[in-house]
Amino acid sequence: MSLDRAVMLFAGVVVLVSVALTRWVDPAWVWLTVFVGLNLMQASVTRFCPAAMLFRRLGVRPGTAFR
Repeated sequence: MSLDRAVMLFAGVVVLVSVALTRWVDPAWVWLTVFVGLNLMQASVTRFCPAAMLFRRLGVRPGTAFR
């Protein structure tokens, strides 16, 4: 799995968990979904992504988006 796919998978999982927490725990969890969306938009413009840095340190091979 490339770094790009790992970041997209992680973002998708966090969004789905956030939606479940929003539905069954507390509506304030929607802010986690907002944070993930804003982070994805920021990463697409600046090419800086904290999740990509973490996955890179864990040894995930680089993809084309986060070099």
